Amino acid sequence: MKPSRKIDFARINARALASADSILVRWLPDGRREGTEWVALNPRRSDKRRGSFKVNLHTGKWGDFAAGASGGDLVSLAAYLFDLGQGEAALKVSDMLGVDPHV
Repeated sequence: MKPSRKIDFARINARALASADSILVRWLPDGRREGTEWVALNPRRSDKRRGSFKVNLHTGKWGDFAAGASGGDLVSLAAYLFDLGQGEAALKVSDMLGVDPHV
């Protein structure tokens, strides 16, 4: 049996952050850029107004202050939005970006 290879979360997150604008338009198409943040409706709850769900375009940190959900990077955002584990989200993001996901 072949040993599993370690996922390079740092590389994946760095590449995702470099493409944050286009990724967030794809994942959260109802959002808009407000300064250094992407502000959108949270698709995981019945959000009616933008304002509580934000993603920092420079750091990747995100939070939904109305729901108490937050994370430190775009891989964790993918995991949250698409109900995936961190590893599975990292692999999906790396595939979307054409990045080798392994160390």
